[in-house]
Amino acid sequence: MKKTLFALVGLLLLMLLFACSNESATKDGGEDSGAESANREPFDEFDWKRFDGEEIEVMLNQHPYADAMIERIPEFEEKTGITVNHSLTPEENYFDKLTTSLNAQNGNPDVFMTGAYQVWEYATAEYIQELDSFIEDETRTSPEYDVDDFYEGILGAGRWDGVPGHPVGEGDLYTVPLAYEFNLLHYNKRALESIGLEAPPQTMEEVIEVGAQLEGWNGEGSYGVGTRGTRSWATIHPGYMTSFTNHGAVDFTVEDGSLVPHLNSEESIEITNMFAELVNEAGPSDWSSYTWYQVSNDLAQGKAAMTYDASNWAIFHNVPGEAPEAGNIGVTTPPRTKEGDLGTNMWVWSIAMNKSSEKKDAAWLFMQYFTGKEHMQWGAIEANVVDPVRKSVFESEEYQQRIGDIEGYVETFNELIDESTIKFTPQPEFFNTTTEWAAALQDIVNGADAEERMNQLNDDIEKRVSRIRAE
Repeated sequence: MKKTLFALVGLLLLMLLFACSNESATKDGGEDSGAESANREPFDEFDWKRFDGEEIEVMLNQHPYADAMIERIPEFEEKTGITVNHSLTPEENYFDKLTTSLNAQNGNPDVFMTGAYQVWEYATAEYIQELDSFIEDETRTSPEYDVDDFYEGILGAGRWDGVPGHPVGEGDLYTVPLAYEFNLLHYNKRALESIGLEAPPQTMEEVIEVGAQLEGWNGEGSYGVGTRGTRSWATIHPGYMTSFTNHGAVDFTVEDGSLVPHLNSEESIEITNMFAELVNEAGPSDWSSYTWYQVSNDLAQGKAAMTYDASNWAIFHNVPGEAPEAGNIGVTTPPRTKEGDLGTNMWVWSIAMNKSSEKKDAAWLFMQYFTGKEHMQWGAIEANVVDPVRKSVFESEEYQQRIGDIEGYVETFNELIDESTIKFTPQPEFFNTTTEWAAALQDIVNGADAEERMNQLNDDIEKRVSRIRAE
């Protein structure tokens, strides 16, 4: 009887200690995500100064969006009393360094920059913290934050239910956006005028025809249409993926709990042939070495008459004195291949929280400050945090003045915003499968039969994703 009584007392003490431990973890912000996060104990009220004296680590990719954050870190530190230690890494090394840090699961960094595609790897590896429980807690999120002010398709790029094959926009929110890029057609007004055109081409056939006519339009080495071409996922996701989906092609479907690729569908082969023709008839001679930087620079320098890529170039390169072609660059919608609504695949730079962070509440203050209305407005007007992710910023008089002189910009945005988001099917093999896809595209541009090569690609990718359960 005594032994039984002692055992019961011991059990009650253990349960009490466990409960106290959980309460303490909830209060200091060192809890895990998911269901436990939903039980996070609220504070009395929201307070920017609650973690005065705390110190957090932030990992940033070298980018204008990061520059804008770094410039205003002193203001954040003054507002909150939190010390921010940040690192800045060039993009060619950034994601390798970040993945290594997250894999260590030691809480460093607390906050990091990421793209939407990386979420599919980080979420399945449990590296990344869900954010809904922070946003929905009025004692942790400022009443001025206004999550409904984000464009739905852009915020939804960082929301996923964690099931391969399920689209973005559903499930937990893992990131909050800093800025995004549509993928659309830029044109040099001077180039079009040189062949007597008053308006930019609107269909893929017209872009190919006009691009071919513009070979050498601005001297030796100048050409018609710039697109990316390296053996990388980054070649597939801008113009090519935008046209791929607008043409009615899909990368994967889910069938009986498995991912099934459709890269050899009729629509896929058709649009791949069109894209290869675009490169061969109107692209640069060294296309297979072209990255974001080369295509952007060729537009700014007057080497490319048109480019099919990131929308924010029209803002960066139209600033007087910033580029030789400033004032000459306009934008229009992606080239049509079929009738119907147009959208674009988009890239979204965001910030996220390390699931292993022991300073989650302080980290969330950093995240909401640098994605809040005030910083977003400042960044879009005074810095280069564009395209803006908040409706209030895009619609503001100051931002409308900034973009008002860019031919076609406002009209193109209004036509595309409702149909644009992440067009890929989320799955953790994204970077491997798209790299293989880019290699196939290179082969087709170099003369390989599109149907035969896409059949081979589809078989290879089917084997690669066969281990993934989409349920």
